[in-house]
Amino acid sequence: MDLDKAIRKVPDFPKPGILFYDVTSIFTNPEAFRHVVDRMVRTYEKARVDGVIAIESRGFLVGACYAEKKGVPLVLARKKGKLPGKTVEQSYALEYGEATLQIHVDDLTPKKRWLIVDDLIATGGTIQAVAAMIERQGAQVAGVFGIIGLPFLKYGEKIGKYNPKTLIDYHGE
Repeated sequence: MDLDKAIRKVPDFPKPGILFYDVTSIFTNPEAFRHVVDRMVRTYEKARVDGVIAIESRGFLVGACYAEKKGVPLVLARKKGKLPGKTVEQSYALEYGEATLQIHVDDLTPKKRWLIVDDLIATGGTIQAVAAMIERQGAQVAGVFGIIGLPFLKYGEKIGKYNPKTLIDYHGE
């Protein structure tokens, strides 16, 4: 499957000069969506993955499918203020400011290996924040999965040690 054809490209969003890779078009294409989930399952078929931590919000969709297929827990990494229980949190830098993600402490089992799932890996800041929460709770990162990677934004410098895997990379041409 040519995944590139299934990804909508939106020029000048969210601001002029940016080409936005919109993965929501994958979810409206059952063949493309199935391809993404199947490839993810194959990518980690030999890895020890005790659970999935999916990042809000498009990471929830792919992470949930993987967790269900593999029979492992799904934990949500949400924007600050969206989870009602006791949480662990981590802030990270955005282009203009800062954001914070939270995970329920009770959901993040120590000594387990967690696969971090997001739709797109750009600078690696979001993934790095989730990895910091995992490690602070005494657990390990089993790997990192994203549908799209933007390696020209140098995410490998921040998260390379977690062996990020993507299905398609765009190089900023």
